[in-house]
Amino acid sequence: MKKVKNYILEKIEGFRRFSPLLKELVVRDIKVRYRHSALGLLWTVLNPLLMMIVITVVFSTLFKQNIEHFPIYYLSGSLIFSFNSESTSTAMQSMVSNASLLKKVYIPKYLFPLSNMLSGLVNLGFSLIAMFIVMIVTRAPFHATLLLMPIPIFYTFLFSTGLGIMLSALTVYFRDIAHFYGVFILAWTYLTPIFYPVSILPPAVMKLMQLNPMYHYVSYMRNLVLYGVFPSMKENLACFLIGLAMLAIGLLVFYKKQDKFVLHV
Repeated sequence: MKKVKNYILEKIEGFRRFSPLLKELVVRDIKVRYRHSALGLLWTVLNPLLMMIVITVVFSTLFKQNIEHFPIYYLSGSLIFSFNSESTSTAMQSMVSNASLLKKVYIPKYLFPLSNMLSGLVNLGFSLIAMFIVMIVTRAPFHATLLLMPIPIFYTFLFSTGLGIMLSALTVYFRDIAHFYGVFILAWTYLTPIFYPVSILPPAVMKLMQLNPMYHYVSYMRNLVLYGVFPSMKENLACFLIGLAMLAIGLLVFYKKQDKFVLHV
């Protein structure tokens, strides 16, 4: 027990010592993402707005989907899902893209995928501005539960960080994962009720939907933003445990593989 306690304290101290470097990596990630863009961070607001317009035209008009406040329905789900897909995709390549640093100096390796996750979190924060703008324009109700949005964001961050860290380790050894993951994300998008109502799904499919972690996080966010409903403690516990389990799996895979990273990057 004492060894475990000392190990945890050592890791916490190491994280504290390298936290300034983590901050620099996060800033670098954000600058690199928008370095050739004239509008820079403004795209974090414009991109979801433009996507919302396209999706609203297609699904509200052509497909006649009758969803109240459809733009908010779409944005409240897509922003959470996009954070997961984009941040894990960038974290997946973090060890390979920082190979030169890994070989030259000692840096805790987990800082690279973690910095990608944190920069994605910053982008999500700016993207939420787009949702609030649309809520004002469409005169959607502002529920008090909006103040609880950090809760589903935290749950999603736990899950996505675990997934991103695991992918970053596996990609060092199997580079083809990056190609497969792009296809997987596309399928995952359609298997998550982002732009269609869950009411159209048959009962058998709804049971399978419960196995989709992003369904729970998207639904949680949507309940707070659109319906003014705080999910039950059972749902909160499920979201937290799913995220915690994924984080534990990701860290386990990462720490088992990290010692040989320099031989493969």
